[in-house]
Amino acid sequence: MKSAAAVHTIFDILRGTKQMHKGMKKLAIATAAMSLILTACGTSNDNASDANKNGGAASGDKVTIQWWDSMTSEATQGALSKIIADYETAHPNVKIERTFISFADIKNKLLLSSAGNQMPDIVWLDNPDHQAFAAAGILADITEEVKAWGQADKYFDGPWSSTVYQGKNYGVPIGSNNLALYYNVDMLKAANVTPPKTWAELLEAAKKLTTKDVYGFSMTAVKTEEGTFQFLPLMYQAGSDITNFNSEGTVEAAKLLQNMASNGYMSKEVINQKQSDTVVQFSTGKVAMMMNGTWQIPLLRKEGKVNWDVVELPINKQGGTILGGENWAITKASKHKDVAFDIIKFANEPDNLKSFLQAAGRLPSREDYLSDPFWQDDKQLKVFADSMKVAKARAYGPNYPKISDAIQIMLQEVITGAKSPEDAVKAADAKIKPNLQQ
Repeated sequence: MKSAAAVHTIFDILRGTKQMHKGMKKLAIATAAMSLILTACGTSNDNASDANKNGGAASGDKVTIQWWDSMTSEATQGALSKIIADYETAHPNVKIERTFISFADIKNKLLLSSAGNQMPDIVWLDNPDHQAFAAAGILADITEEVKAWGQADKYFDGPWSSTVYQGKNYGVPIGSNNLALYYNVDMLKAANVTPPKTWAELLEAAKKLTTKDVYGFSMTAVKTEEGTFQFLPLMYQAGSDITNFNSEGTVEAAKLLQNMASNGYMSKEVINQKQSDTVVQFSTGKVAMMMNGTWQIPLLRKEGKVNWDVVELPINKQGGTILGGENWAITKASKHKDVAFDIIKFANEPDNLKSFLQAAGRLPSREDYLSDPFWQDDKQLKVFADSMKVAKARAYGPNYPKISDAIQIMLQEVITGAKSPEDAVKAADAKIKPNLQQ
């Protein structure tokens, strides 16, 4: 039976997805679903254990594996379809049924499906959500399978840490991404500006590049995980962390954005724009520089209307960027845990994984794969590849959704001028401290 803490964890995950459940009616439905999860997950686990003891596909029966992911582009879906088809060809007694679930909905869908005992075998999770789902008892412990696989030491510490909860492993990283500074080559040349390497240079460049039609700098500060994702690198560069949030470095990072917004170098509308909105503005010449991720490279190369390039994020006290990406997980309800893990191993073979990562604009989470010429010989991709060494994972425990929510509010208060950086950071810290894992 789940603990009360686990119930709250599940509720926090549900609450953290675009605030879709503010209405009392929806809240009642979600609360009812939480109660059902307590029974559904426990019952399914017994069935899953029996199935795995029987060897899953080893019996010779046709096995159907349910696979959920949120990949949308034609290229990524094509790469995944090939992996699935190749596995089914090599294992004719296995049928993989892939279901697309939008990124915004996949957390809610997983939770509500667990209540109805209709969970997938394999699911893709955004890496900051992984520990919360593990704590809620929704994911299978695959520590022994990973140990037998013998590949864990090939991964960067950041991505791997996101799959671990209380010393046990609950997943495998799929691919990673991080943030860097994209810039309009022609605009910087016309303004006699070189790509900034420090915060001081960034601020000065944003000032010089701002005109009546163009903002010098842009990012996202939307009230979702995207906003937190883009603020944390600045905090890290200033020498702070979530564990000491109310500190000089966090305030300094907040002041940088306050300065950008109050002087008009960055639009205050960043509080409403997603990373996908920012790249559209950049690619159409409305923004001279932007903070954005690895995955935008394929889009800009295909559809960008400007001459662009990318450099590592400007530093302050130190360098630093954030780690993004997705992880494989197997649900605790799966009746074919052994087959599901075999599929994950197959998808992580070099040629299979490389084809997907290239299509998705992702980086390998493994050091040995990242040495491939595809990422090392491409000047723009190498910027992100090199940043993997300093990319920090959002592995702050199962209460991270609450922590992130406090940071999002702080960020919007600072940019809009609702609170001073000092007051906004202090208020956020009061919400963060009780949710830090001891």
